[in-house]
Amino acid sequence: MDKLRERAAALLADGTVALVIGYEEGTNKPRPLFCHTAEDAGKLIYDSRCINNLAVYLTKKELMGTEKVAITATIPVLRSILQLSVENQLNEEKILVITVTEQGELKEFAGFAEIESYIADFQLKLSGKEQEIIEKLEGMTREERFEFWMKELSHCFKCYACRAACPLCYCTKCIVEENRPQWINPWAAPLANIEWHINRAMHMAGRCIGCGACGDACPLGIPIQLLTRKMMEDLGPEFGFVPGQPSKNGNALSTWKADDKENFIR
Repeated sequence: MDKLRERAAALLADGTVALVIGYEEGTNKPRPLFCHTAEDAGKLIYDSRCINNLAVYLTKKELMGTEKVAITATIPVLRSILQLSVENQLNEEKILVITVTEQGELKEFAGFAEIESYIADFQLKLSGKEQEIIEKLEGMTREERFEFWMKELSHCFKCYACRAACPLCYCTKCIVEENRPQWINPWAAPLANIEWHINRAMHMAGRCIGCGACGDACPLGIPIQLLTRKMMEDLGPEFGFVPGQPSKNGNALSTWKADDKENFIR
């Protein structure tokens, strides 16, 4: 912890970076912290409670100016950074990535290639509860699964916290804000809700890095992260996607070939 604070303070003091994005103690749990001065760096923390995906801020124009920014990254944040880099959303020269290893050592990455090598040994894991839900769903018929999600998503009141928490939902104008034409009804209703969540899951296909930020952000506890995680697992054999690793071959909605298999149509 002290090493992280000291390094962040030094980077800010000598002007190497203009901002350090990290975590600080919140009222009930850690929350994002934006350090602009060496004094701010004294508030930084890093432990297993730090679950916010800070990569969501790396595509915010109001934060990412012309000066270099440092970010303290957990494994999910590292995965997100790689996926964003593959999608040409990040300038490698403007981001300094720091993490704390399992041994408690501070590690500063020379570039994205080094991050990719580092996270190769970290497998994407589901919690026991998440695995239990997936196994339950896999044992259902198609009709039963549809009924399960209709029931879960009927509670959604479209706060879009899931979208706000996801580092890969960086479109300047979302489909739910488009009204010419109106692709998705803006009000909360069973059909409108499932339209929104299916559209989002489809746009995340082959891109989701499995951080679970969308599910953590949901105020109603809807396990929406399982939609994208399960889709990643199902797409893997067909498209070569590996859960938790960035795809360099595009995502499912952006790649099309005339000889694509259509065995998913039933």
